[in-house]
Amino acid sequence: MKACNSGRMQPLWLILLIRMTWLPHSSVATIVEKDGLFLMVEETDGTHTVFNQPAGHLEANETLFEAAIRETLEETCWEVELTDFLGLYHYPAPNGITYIRHCFVARPLAHKSEGKLDEAIIAAHWLSADTILAPGFNARSPIVSRVLRDYLKGTRFPLSIIYHHQP
Repeated sequence: MKACNSGRMQPLWLILLIRMTWLPHSSVATIVEKDGLFLMVEETDGTHTVFNQPAGHLEANETLFEAAIRETLEETCWEVELTDFLGLYHYPAPNGITYIRHCFVARPLAHKSEGKLDEAIIAAHWLSADTILAPGFNARSPIVSRVLRDYLKGTRFPLSIIYHHQP
């Protein structure tokens, strides 16, 4: 049996395989507060400049904790210590990709001034909550403000809520 796809006939098994192998993108992010300001990343998103919490994708053979610490360092040159789990955020983006964001709360430990930021990163900034939540703030996605609002409400879960299996 074959099905029509843009004028071309594709085997039904191929269509089903493609539908069955859809996977969301698993990402991590951190909320880092210091002296009432929040660590944010100014980055390019295609042709636009946007702001985001330090965030990125989980890599193979990496725990969520390791990914959050690594991404924060790579994007901001800040070493951090995770203190809490903030929440899990589901975001079906306009580009057709669904992101599952694991967001953590972290404490800043040290700035590595000799470090080099990831290629798409313009700069790391410490911004106020009012700035980030202001209308017209150029956030990468609506999740940026939602995560910050949850943090400001006091939402926190212990890191022990996440189990990493180590074979």
